[in-house]
Amino acid sequence: MVLRSQWTVQHNYVMSAFSSFPSFDEALPFLHQFVLELVEAYRANEVDSWSALDTKVKSFFNAECMDRMEALVPGWHKMASYQDGVTLVHVMCVFLGLYMMPEFLSMNHMQQQMMKWVILLHDVEKEPQQGKRDHAHAFRSAVTAARALPKLRFPVTTEYDSLINNWSEFTTSAITKSEHSLDVIQDNRKLPEILNGIAKLFGNNAAALIIKTILFHLSVDMQLWPPAAPLTEVEVKRYFDPELIPMLRVMNLGDGEGWNMFHESRETLRNDTLEAFSKIEQIISD
Repeated sequence: MVLRSQWTVQHNYVMSAFSSFPSFDEALPFLHQFVLELVEAYRANEVDSWSALDTKVKSFFNAECMDRMEALVPGWHKMASYQDGVTLVHVMCVFLGLYMMPEFLSMNHMQQQMMKWVILLHDVEKEPQQGKRDHAHAFRSAVTAARALPKLRFPVTTEYDSLINNWSEFTTSAITKSEHSLDVIQDNRKLPEILNGIAKLFGNNAAALIIKTILFHLSVDMQLWPPAAPLTEVEVKRYFDPELIPMLRVMNLGDGEGWNMFHESRETLRNDTLEAFSKIEQIISD
């Protein structure tokens, strides 16, 4: 009970710090409207396959739209350049799933706006290769988010300008080799310094929560689609809090939707993600 009481006080304080940040819907009204149109097309069975979604997404993201996105999110062009734009289509599929997801729809308006920024930026540094996963892109994407959000009018601390370059370099280089393969993975041993840096750059505000959600989106241990470098139970208890968990749950559910919306395993993978977060909540409450 003491722990829950402390969390309630912290929650009220933190959420008040989140009250002023740019609305996704207002900053990117054209993208918000496109996702709404995708939802309508999906419900009308006009988007009933990855191929159908691919066609709509690539029609929308013409050269002019891509340049517009690049001005808002540096790296957008590069993200969309890999493997015939597979990550671009994936991100839009995540948005499509997000706008229909019960866990997202039950969030308050402020949380929903933060989640849209998370989805927009979560894979911006992903560099997929044929037959190989990019296990370290969450940390790199968090760096790009930390650089992009202030340009979108998210507030920062007075230390931001003096710290952002060193923090970015440290976080980008926080990689190691997997014990079981030659793959490069995120180095979770560097998380204390990375998180301390986020606090110094942004304080305890919406930008910090958005960046942490992106940072950890490849860190949750799931049975059916396990990440290469999941957090241990001790790390979960150390790094996750009541503000982050619902954001990360929706992020991981959305990521699953982004690859499996048109696959027969969709519901199975969704349930696996929900089970993983049930375990996380149990770890945190113990």
